[in-house]
Amino acid sequence: MPFLKLTAKRQATLPAAACAALGVRPGDVLELEPRMERGEQWWLLRPRRSRRRAWVGGLASSIRPESSHGWPAIRRSVADARRKGTRE
Repeated sequence: MPFLKLTAKRQATLPAAACAALGVRPGDVLELEPRMERGEQWWLLRPRRSRRRAWVGGLASSIRPESSHGWPAIRRSVADARRKGTRE
C-alpha cells in the first residue's frame, strides 16, 4: 500500500499512482478537508481547480510574426503613439 512520510519541514511526496488518480502535476494545489464518519476523522484530498485567466495569451492573435520586439521597435511605437495622441 502506498504511504506518505513527512519530512522535518512537514513536507510529503505523493506516490505517482496517487498523482495520476488525482490528475495532479508538480505545482498544483491540493485542498484538504476534514471529515468525521462513524466517529473517525478522515481527510478528503482533492485538487483545487484553478481559475483560467482569460487575459493570459489574449494578445497572441495580435502579434505579427514579422514584427520586431526589440528596443528600437518599441521606441518607435511609443513615439508614434505620442504623436497620434497630440493630434487628437
